[in-house]
Amino acid sequence: MDGILIIRKEKGYTSHDVVAKLRGILHMKRIGHTGTLDPDAEGVLPVALGKATKLVEMLTEKEKTYEAVLHLGIETDTQDITGAVRRCCDVSVTEDETEQVILSFLGDQMQIPPMYSALKVGGKKLYELAREGREIQREARPVHFSDIEILEMNLPLVRFRVTCSKGTYIRTLCHDIGEKLGCGGCMEALLRTRSGRFGIEKSVTLGEVQKAAEDGRISNLVIGIEEILSDYPRICSFPEGDRLLLNGNPLHEELIKGGDRGQVRMCTSEGDFIGIYRWDQKRRSYVPVKMFL
Repeated sequence: MDGILIIRKEKGYTSHDVVAKLRGILHMKRIGHTGTLDPDAEGVLPVALGKATKLVEMLTEKEKTYEAVLHLGIETDTQDITGAVRRCCDVSVTEDETEQVILSFLGDQMQIPPMYSALKVGGKKLYELAREGREIQREARPVHFSDIEILEMNLPLVRFRVTCSKGTYIRTLCHDIGEKLGCGGCMEALLRTRSGRFGIEKSVTLGEVQKAAEDGRISNLVIGIEEILSDYPRICSFPEGDRLLLNGNPLHEELIKGGDRGQVRMCTSEGDFIGIYRWDQKRRSYVPVKMFL
């Protein structure tokens, strides 16, 4: 069972909890998730099974879309509503001012990761240091917001949709919006609606996975590796190249049917998917990037 399950993570679970529960349901050890969601966040969490765990790094690179609720006038240590309140302010800004500031975050930005995060400094996770009452200097990191849309505004609450690059903290965005408005702000709720190509409309809960496994329908929920990689052109070798492919070797262009360059889905002469290969101009050959034998 190699492929991707699109899990709809529910509140109260960490991403690691989801993986642990799936290992028990599916009786598999080789499972990995493709992007952390905080325990109180909900939504799309693609989980890789079996050989598809080799795709985790590729999938975490993709853009993600969220629907968030910003609560103005409250600033917390975790930057979300569950944290200890550090500051409360009256919210005197107008809806127009609020919208203008929120939309000002479109494009390239620099974001300081929150102390309550799993990033490591000196071998220790930031949230571990935060729980010890320590706050250390963090370097700002580049992030990108390709789309921000306000869905509903009823101050001090604002619900908005945002599409952003990997490694972006939406609670930090909420904090930064509040800071720029001068009244403070924190994230009250978060729903991830898309991770790369995987949308919430095709996601399933852990309970639904459990039921499908009991009914013998689990394969219906798993998206196969080659389907996940369908954006890459598909090319096949001539029979003389099959042995080289099966041994994970580069393949000269003379042994390939077709002339697509760049990265491709490589298959044997009989159409069996082998892995992702890339074109090497100097060698006039395709060389392996990720193998799925």
